Amino acid sequence: MSRVGRMPVVLPAGVDVKIKGNYISVKGPKGELKHVFPANVSFSMENGEIVVERASDERQDRAMHGTARAILNNMVVGVSSGFEKVLEVNGVGYRAEVEGNDLVLYVGYSHPIRVSPPEGISFEAEARTRQIKVMGYNKQVVGQVAADIRKVRPPEPYKGKGIKYIDETIRRKAGKSGK
Repeated sequence: MSRVGRMPVVLPAGVDVKIKGNYISVKGPKGELKHVFPANVSFSMENGEIVVERASDERQDRAMHGTARAILNNMVVGVSSGFEKVLEVNGVGYRAEVEGNDLVLYVGYSHPIRVSPPEGISFEAEARTRQIKVMGYNKQVVGQVAADIRKVRPPEPYKGKGIKYIDETIRRKAGKSGK
């Protein structure tokens, strides 16, 4: 039995879940998410908790059991409290600003890079700490937008300049050895 799959998903106050077979809609204060799950997992709601069950003990069904529960839990957490990724801008003259809804990056190119947020995503940029916060209710979209921002100027190993995740460590290289 999957350790993740057997845990029930607890519904916090203010979250409404509609189950129609394998189609689940989760609505909360932050937004609404919908997902169609595979046919080999089933869902049942019991006194404020959703239990995920699988059809059989076949390899594919066991794999999807934990995955379906994790996706459902991320949907519930996202619409109730939301997700956040924090990036850090390192480098002389590198900075990030928020203009309207867009994020504007000044990272050593001849022009500023403008990043428009998809639906449900918002940005915060702190000039003092040089941090960018990507916030939203869909975990997958938050992670993808943060990865796209990092891809604009990935950190380089010699001076450490670039955009990196706040918890990421850059393996530094020594560079040339002068005589």
